[in-house]
Amino acid sequence: MAAKNVVLSLRFFPEQGRRLRRLAHRLGITPSEAGARLVEEGLRRSEFTSIDFRDTPAGRTAYLQGTRLPVWMVVKIARSYRGDVAGAAEHLQRPPVLIQAALNYAERYPGEIEEAISENDEQTPETLRQLLPNLQVVEVPQ
Repeated sequence: MAAKNVVLSLRFFPEQGRRLRRLAHRLGITPSEAGARLVEEGLRRSEFTSIDFRDTPAGRTAYLQGTRLPVWMVVKIARSYRGDVAGAAEHLQRPPVLIQAALNYAERYPGEIEEAISENDEQTPETLRQLLPNLQVVEVPQ
């Protein structure tokens, strides 16, 4: 059985309403959708204090706060260390607590993280060149 949406009424100050409408317009979505997205991200930030969200060519992406590391990448690296948080932390030169935060987030939102890992694994020089037109591919002899 599919979950039903819950309708909540919120009151905004006029400037907040204008800003929300501007954001929605920029994103090509309704103010209601933009507000729901902001609330969801705010709830996730309050539950996972080391996680932040950024716009990327692949859409909104969870990152470790204060780093350039998307959560999916941290998870992928941790897997290469067979879940050894300390090993992944040393590799990434980050505190183990941050690596564990990424793993906790991924455990809660596995679909989001698995999709991002799959999308990354499917990248080819041609698809990357579409995102980065000046990309130059260099072949390294083995």
